[in-house]
Amino acid sequence: MPKMIVSIDGVVIKEVQLTKDRTTLGRRPYNDIVIDNLAVSGEHAVMQMSGAEVFLEDLNSTNGTYVNGKAIKKQQLQNGDTVEIGKYKIKFVHDGASDNYEKTTVINSGAVEGATPAAGSVGSAAIKVMSGAATGREVPLVKVVTTIGKPGVAVAAITRRPHGYVVALVEGAVKPTVNGTALGTEALNLKHGDVIELAGTQMQFIQH
Repeated sequence: MPKMIVSIDGVVIKEVQLTKDRTTLGRRPYNDIVIDNLAVSGEHAVMQMSGAEVFLEDLNSTNGTYVNGKAIKKQQLQNGDTVEIGKYKIKFVHDGASDNYEKTTVINSGAVEGATPAAGSVGSAAIKVMSGAATGREVPLVKVVTTIGKPGVAVAAITRRPHGYVVALVEGAVKPTVNGTALGTEALNLKHGDVIELAGTQMQFIQH
């Protein structure tokens, strides 16, 4: 399934799976991919999916939309393309093999650890957004490290370890909370159902 990986200054801030025929990107909160930055127009661009093909179209934005450094009006995206909007880089990933590889890695690591129930359960977890425009959206934790939050405000990292998942503060003056308790300098073990609040957004940790 194609996805967009949004980053700024090399820090990944969100991953969005493209599941709909039309996915909008812009500053206003009703977009599917919201980038809250003045360099981004209210309705900046749209991704249109046609079968296995994904086309990116600029919606007459103020600062333009760039793919691999070139300004575009409408262009088909290829796996590995980098979309640039303001300071944000959005990598387009559309490679079924990589998804399978990630799943295989999870299964293998479980087997290496003796396939105990705890090790097996580490493989599948997600963060479910509980407030804001993206309420109800689940973000699968498929990578070893997943960063969440807003750069400059608060960023936390959720890391998969052999015994489970931990969350730690990366940057920001506003400390995230887990079940209402502020996160300190130490990484905190996450349990199924834990509620993380970060930069005004509530998320629930779900372990399948």
